[in-house]
Amino acid sequence: MGNIYTAALMEHNAHPDYKYDLENATDEHEGVNPSCGDELVLKLRVENGVIEEAAFTGHGCAVSQASADMMADLVTGETVEEARRLCGLFLKMVKGEKLTEDEREDLDEAAELESISRMPARVKCAELGWRTLSEMIGD
Repeated sequence: MGNIYTAALMEHNAHPDYKYDLENATDEHEGVNPSCGDELVLKLRVENGVIEEAAFTGHGCAVSQASADMMADLVTGETVEEARRLCGLFLKMVKGEKLTEDEREDLDEAAELESISRMPARVKCAELGWRTLSEMIGD
């Protein structure tokens, strides 16, 4: 079983680039993991179908916070349609479904969280930000 606490996860948790209150958001959605109490508020600034900025606030374990930061980094600058596709890939991956090498590359650092699929208690932690985004932009 792979170690989920990769260098990327630890860096995103210790020094998140996207954990702040986005004041000029066009969209906002709250996500909660009822099994552990992790919660976040995801905010987006979407212009002409492009996610110009993504940010979150909240609290939780290292996995939920780092995963949300990776997600915000990945979707900033992407179209809503591409963000929807990336969410689908990530959620598929952490549920244990295999991705192609190209799909893994599309997820960038978030692909390093693949080993979480073998730790059912941590899947909801990793999914929190992604599920919140998916609920916000529709799947």
